[in-house]
Amino acid sequence: MFKKYLPYFVLLAAGFLLWWVKTHQASSYPKLKNNNTEITVPAVKPADDFNRNVQRIIYSKHAHCRMDCRHIDESEVKEILATGTVNVNKIEEDPRGKTYPLEGITHDKQHVRIVFAPKENNTVEVVTCIDLDTEWPCNCK
Repeated sequence: MFKKYLPYFVLLAAGFLLWWVKTHQASSYPKLKNNNTEITVPAVKPADDFNRNVQRIIYSKHAHCRMDCRHIDESEVKEILATGTVNVNKIEEDPRGKTYPLEGITHDKQHVRIVFAPKENNTVEVVTCIDLDTEWPCNCK
């Protein structure tokens, strides 16, 4: 009797395995929390000491990983650097220097916060990237 139903069990197991792989891939897009396309960005005061006119942008290893997880590309980083609003409530300073979180809406309608750290020689480092509306699965450390 078991031999009669074996193909069905194998097919069911294969279907379950396919479903599990598809839902646990790093690049799979999760369902959006809501269908509301209107996004509000909190009003914040400008930070006068942050230079947006940089010649070079470098990316930390952590930033590259977060960008990959959250589907943010370098053109979106440049866009937020140029047009984003500095959230002065999230500016941090430590012995390594100051970091400036810029928030805004990218051309593909992601509400993001990208943290920049000014460096020498007219360079800025991207420290991390955050999608403020969607929690993406990510294995970055």
